[in-house]
Amino acid sequence: MRTATLATVMLLAAVAAVRAQTATADDTAKFLAGMMPSADSPLAPLTKDPAWQRHAKFFDTAFGQLEQRQLSRIRAWADTNLAAPKPTMFYMFSGPDFLYANAFYSRASTYVLSALEPVGSVPDLTRLSRGGVASALYNVERSLSSILSFSFFITKDMKTDLQAGQISGTLPILYVFLARSGMTVNSASPISLDDRGAAYFAGENPGPNAVRGVRIIFTGSDGQEKTLYYFSTDLSNSGVKASGFLKFCETLAPGNSLIKSASYLLHSGNFTTVRNFLLNNSATIIQDDSGIPLGYYSTRKWRLFPFGRYLGPIDEFPGRYQESYAALFRRAQPIDFGIGYRWRTPETNVLLAVRLPGDGSPAIDATASAEASPPPPRPRRPRPPADIGPRPQPDFWPQPRGGFFFWR
Repeated sequence: MRTATLATVMLLAAVAAVRAQTATADDTAKFLAGMMPSADSPLAPLTKDPAWQRHAKFFDTAFGQLEQRQLSRIRAWADTNLAAPKPTMFYMFSGPDFLYANAFYSRASTYVLSALEPVGSVPDLTRLSRGGVASALYNVERSLSSILSFSFFITKDMKTDLQAGQISGTLPILYVFLARSGMTVNSASPISLDDRGAAYFAGENPGPNAVRGVRIIFTGSDGQEKTLYYFSTDLSNSGVKASGFLKFCETLAPGNSLIKSASYLLHSGNFTTVRNFLLNNSATIIQDDSGIPLGYYSTRKWRLFPFGRYLGPIDEFPGRYQESYAALFRRAQPIDFGIGYRWRTPETNVLLAVRLPGDGSPAIDATASAEASPPPPRPRRPRPPADIGPRPQPDFWPQPRGGFFFWR
């Protein structure tokens, strides 16, 4: 009797010890991504749950297809066409899309992502009920459905999905993308910026109008330590004027920038400040036509390299057609991947803008008003293109032969 009692006590003590352990950020990221955590992780027993095993199988298939169809092709394109990327990568209006940030600029050491979506949190998964874990994994899958299929987040859906359940915000999605990109998450900590752009950590008080975010330290397969910042912030003129976000970004400039599926906000007079910041602080800009209108790229400062095909905006964004874009893309090189709202390869457009060194022209004031900016070309509405409803991915165009050597 005493032996049985002793065994029971030892078992309960072992279970309590496991529950007392805290899963590392890397094990949590792997678990959410459907990848095995370390053998001694308190999350390891949860991988025996059929819900997690189904989740892992689903993500193995989805990310495997995405790697073959998109990401490997984007990395190959970037290796061919980006001669000397900067250490910093800016991605405005990104949501938690580290996946494409890393695919285009895999050699960056600092990534700065920003959007309205909140950072959120990831609770201790070992303390969730069995049903709670299954529900959390389902919400993660649902929040990723559009970017896995179309290369972009649908904002109105993401707003709902990222507020569902105990796992919420962009942080769990960033974890998944880091893990599935082969990264090891070393740490994740909150960060705040005051109105001068100074960073505050832990319990420090940044004062009013603080921008909240997360700083994730991670390493890749090469062992290089890198930093990912995500900030939840309003990028409109009034929003950035009241915050120190762009002042913080200036300390990391110059960088390379990515703009895609940005709702044509940079075509608006309400986003001139962030638009001018990108033009003034980017060595290269990769964008689709929802990014900076062509009329703002000075020919004295930029060389433009079009890839793909420009068909104009989809029906959800009327009045954003650019005649100058259409003319530029008549000499475009083909690409074998798709991004943006026109995510099918034969319909997609990618513009690589390369800033010319030493052109001697004055820099653009990042705080300029809408009136100080040159007017973009007058938009015209084209004939409505074919619908963009889901259908099988079409055959890819041939890979481009050779790349552009654009540095002078």
